[in-house]
Amino acid sequence: MNRIEHYHDWLRDAHAMEKQAEKMLESMASRIENYPELRSRIEQHISETKNQLSQLESILDRNNISRSVIKDSMSKMAAFGQSIGGIFPSDEIVKGSISGYVFEQFEIACYTSLLAAAKNAGDTASVPIIEAILNEEKQMAE
Repeated sequence: MNRIEHYHDWLRDAHAMEKQAEKMLESMASRIENYPELRSRIEQHISETKNQLSQLESILDRNNISRSVIKDSMSKMAAFGQSIGGIFPSDEIVKGSISGYVFEQFEIACYTSLLAAAKNAGDTASVPIIEAILNEEKQMAE
């Protein structure tokens, strides 16, 4: 693979990752009852995630990159498995918070790499979009 192909593959990965995040966050928000501030922040991040998906889709479309049905499907299945695992424990909120923090750090690492790849591939139109997404992920991790 050359640098452009890697960049395109990583864009597909980011799209699948955001699909997974959307499902995980929706599942978590639907079960949070006693923590209204946390629920509100998660609902805000769901909105941000949907916007990020839209922005990634515009980058994919502009670069004529097909979406990976397999990656998107597998990420949704992974999110479903993670949500099932958190249904019963009495400490779900703690485990969910830990999982969410870890996932945010993973997203930060992915977008940091994707930003460098966009610059390396010469996709200057996507750089500000990826920077904005990266900043949103950093804010959510705080």
